[in-house]
Amino acid sequence: MSQKLNNFDMVIFGATGDLAMRKLLPCLYQAHAAGLLHPKGRILCVSRSQMDTAQFLAKVQSDSKIHVKKNFTDALWQNFIQRIEYLTVDVTQPAHFEDLSQAVKARTETDNVIIYLSTAPKFFAPACENLAKVGLNADNVRIVLEKPLGTDLYSSQQINTDVAKYFKENQVYRIDHYLGKESLQNLLPLRFGNVFFEQVWNKDFIQSVQITIAEQLGVEERGEFYDITGALRDMVQNHIMQMLCFVAMEQPKSLNADDVRDEKLKVVAALKPMTSADVDKNVIRAQYTQTAEQKGYLQEHNVPTDSKTETYVAIRAELDTPRWVGVPFYLRTGKRLASRTAEIVLNFKAQDNGLFGANANRLVISLQPDETIVAKLFVKQVGSGLDVQPAEMVLDMGKVSDERRAEAYELLLREVIDGRLNLFNRRDELEKAWEWVMPILDNWANSSVKPYGYIASSWGPKEAQDLLARDGNAWLEDQV
Repeated sequence: MSQKLNNFDMVIFGATGDLAMRKLLPCLYQAHAAGLLHPKGRILCVSRSQMDTAQFLAKVQSDSKIHVKKNFTDALWQNFIQRIEYLTVDVTQPAHFEDLSQAVKARTETDNVIIYLSTAPKFFAPACENLAKVGLNADNVRIVLEKPLGTDLYSSQQINTDVAKYFKENQVYRIDHYLGKESLQNLLPLRFGNVFFEQVWNKDFIQSVQITIAEQLGVEERGEFYDITGALRDMVQNHIMQMLCFVAMEQPKSLNADDVRDEKLKVVAALKPMTSADVDKNVIRAQYTQTAEQKGYLQEHNVPTDSKTETYVAIRAELDTPRWVGVPFYLRTGKRLASRTAEIVLNFKAQDNGLFGANANRLVISLQPDETIVAKLFVKQVGSGLDVQPAEMVLDMGKVSDERRAEAYELLLREVIDGRLNLFNRRDELEKAWEWVMPILDNWANSSVKPYGYIASSWGPKEAQDLLARDGNAWLEDQV
């Protein structure tokens, strides 16, 4: 049975920017090429740049087309760009919104209107106010907010409060592209659709949980942005927090958006709050250092030589819930690490029944670069006797289905068009995450202690290894 496609107008603010050119338009092309967009769906690209549609399409041709890596044909591309129109709209100029409103309302057959704010957060409030003044906040309008949503709890609350003056919560789609990853979404059916996983997914069987997002690249030319952001704001408060929620949440009452998001909120609320002393003990911040081949963070372009901004953070966290009490959750992320990976590692407690020794199973769920689920099991060694040896059972999620796998942004854009909120952050969940990381940010802001150093292209500082060794645990790369 074919899916009903919604006829839409998608208005992309900041359409000349990097995100629109590199991700949004190429992903919309992929949805178009797969026949997943309504044939009359329109893309209204807006920015403050003075140009017409023909000039904008020339920019799309040079700056966006190069990012279409799959399913490209000239015929499909030409058909796709016919959807695109361009308007000059400065978010600080109310008069420009009259033109935008007239362009949108000229199409009476539109099912819904999506406003994608691919702009700096400081423009969210004036954009929402001006949209509301011209009636572009009606019930069929959905607004997408690109991260970062603030730099701390207060600024996040302020942004959400400003948006809420003009849009209801069920109209707001706060985007986190990790929620568009198939492998992360798969955690719910993996856990709650397979009895043998759910029965051991708790403190009685699990020794520890590790969540890692590692990047091989440094900050490159983004030093000015990165130095006021850092790894904690850039990765932990959003992406890692979402991974934590999917690992640790209880079974929702249903798969409706708010039932799922209610359970995610409970996880974030159950994180044990940290005192400043807890931060000193359980949080490691570090910067990558110079090698013969690679710059250190302090040598990067537009980074102050005395910067204390972290390019690496490791945290020992705990959840105060019946399922997880006493189980350490180790969260880490960093730039210029040994490999590019995003993974969740469940280390099971060693079980000794007197026959085969104390053997500990392990489950590794990889989100990138490969989408795999790897179980470490113990099997008989070849030959006489019944000695055992470790072996890996690998499920390659890329081979489970012949269906085309959409990139995260494509999937999320289609979810907005279809009006599904499951894969987007709710305000209370986002603010609760900020609330939990604030003691860490406050501790660092008031500390004269410099970050630890780690060699570029290593797995981070020795102090992060010590953090786990204190509990008798080790990071995955250090495990046997």
